[in-house]
Amino acid sequence: MTKLSYATAEDFTGRPTTEIAQALLGTTLLYRTPTITVGGLIVEAEAYLGKHDTAAHAFNGRRSAFSEPLYRGPGTLYIYRLRANYLLDIVTQPAETPEGILIRAIEPSLAPAQMIANRGKNGVLVSNGPGKLMQALGIQDQAMNLMPINDSDLAIDLGHRKTPRKILALPRVGVNPDAASGQLPLRFVVAGNPYLSDIKKRDWQDDHGWKA
Repeated sequence: MTKLSYATAEDFTGRPTTEIAQALLGTTLLYRTPTITVGGLIVEAEAYLGKHDTAAHAFNGRRSAFSEPLYRGPGTLYIYRLRANYLLDIVTQPAETPEGILIRAIEPSLAPAQMIANRGKNGVLVSNGPGKLMQALGIQDQAMNLMPINDSDLAIDLGHRKTPRKILALPRVGVNPDAASGQLPLRFVVAGNPYLSDIKKRDWQDDHGWKA
């Protein structure tokens, strides 16, 4: 049986944020509640590269109470609200280097029935977007914002994982396409996975894009 191996702060530094984002694909994002643990395989993650990234909250060194988590140490949770949705970022790189990764989609693998109940939706609509996956996990507040992932009820299990058959690097979603960083291929996805936020049904793969 594969042992639990939770990511620590060290897993979110020591290499480029783009590499960290790709390494997260296929790992298990989980949320531990007093009664149940829910979660799924990460299938889509976007890198945000700090002060020189026009799409980043820290572009040009912007710093506010809203974006303060980005300036903390690697592995800090940055949970923020956007258009009534809660989103999950994980900070990468040393403190004062405001880079991070937005978890955009997961494939349910732990207590999927509970995730369906939390979302009130089934099929790919359970978690094929950053706001949807937070609803599916049952996280609808910022209580864990600024917390190190090691000390929170959220975790990334590196031991229970699958290997993508192919990783695609695509432009990010919801950013200004005309800005300098607007078209950079900083969104990393498991090719053919039906839980991706913008995949067409004809592109779904039967094996969900995982190696056997």
